[in-house]
Amino acid sequence: MPNAQAIKAFLVEEFLPDVPEAQLDDHYDLLENGVIDSLGLLKVIAWLEDRYGINTDEVDLAPESFRSVAAIEEFAAAASGAPAEAA
Repeated sequence: MPNAQAIKAFLVEEFLPDVPEAQLDDHYDLLENGVIDSLGLLKVIAWLEDRYGINTDEVDLAPESFRSVAAIEEFAAAASGAPAEAA
């Protein structure tokens, strides 16, 4: 089941090694602030496929779905058929 904590842990490990997970706000714009670029977006999508069993061939991969931890969580929940946890 998708959750913000697992998403934050992944993002910090892959893209923000100097930032504690607790400091990454659920609504921080990852794209606008340059945390995730086009190659990073592919890495996030691959992780979501592996972690949550999402078939990305069957879902819309709009950039807005990857702007923040909250957006990624909502996308993962919708794509995997699980409800998103309250932030």
